[in-house]
Amino acid sequence: MIQGKNRPVKTSDESLRVFDCAPVFIATGIHAFTLRELIEGLRVVHPGSVQHHFWGRLLRPVIDEPEYSNDFAGWTGRELRDKVLAERLSVIYPTDFTNVEEFRHGIIDIIENRLDEDLISHTAMARQPFHFLRSQLVVFDTGTRIGDRSELADAVKGMSEGSIFYHFVEARRRTEKRCDDFSAWLESNSGDYHRLCVDLTAIDPYFSSLCEIRDRLENLFRQGWPQL
Repeated sequence: MIQGKNRPVKTSDESLRVFDCAPVFIATGIHAFTLRELIEGLRVVHPGSVQHHFWGRLLRPVIDEPEYSNDFAGWTGRELRDKVLAERLSVIYPTDFTNVEEFRHGIIDIIENRLDEDLISHTAMARQPFHFLRSQLVVFDTGTRIGDRSELADAVKGMSEGSIFYHFVEARRRTEKRCDDFSAWLESNSGDYHRLCVDLTAIDPYFSSLCEIRDRLENLFRQGWPQL
């Protein structure tokens, strides 16, 4: 899991503090050449590694659009040539699970079901192993403050991808209400922002790039401002 310590997003004057972040990747020492080894690794690896291989891709620079939505699916399709399993792993949505352990077992169940139905998958061996990694967020204050709701669109437009990740993606795991920092900030201010917060919640952070999320946030804040 990409981790960061809880930090207050509001200052004493009720403005929104803008943070940025960058990941530091950590090797776990666990790797797999086969599906059985992948299962064994999943059983024992730190829970943060399971999350990292689903969310970490958002902060990794890529040249081409990845074919699959997470690292497990990508390795299975690329190295083991098992397109069926890769597709099944690719449609797993992390937030459909109540906690990381349930999520971990959900992934294992999918792989075990594939082993049960296809004998060839038992002998398939990758040339390049799957390396289980973890990542730790380094979070820092940008010094930017958003003092009024009308400033949100322009502020978001100028945010880095790291800031978008921290305030919109990571916040959903970091905050008590499991919502993004923008929604939490709006709801803490006077005014009716329910419709706007519903629209923010509807943005899917898992199947979108950070650039796409930033554009959608900017558009929502520009459209929503006349109603605020």
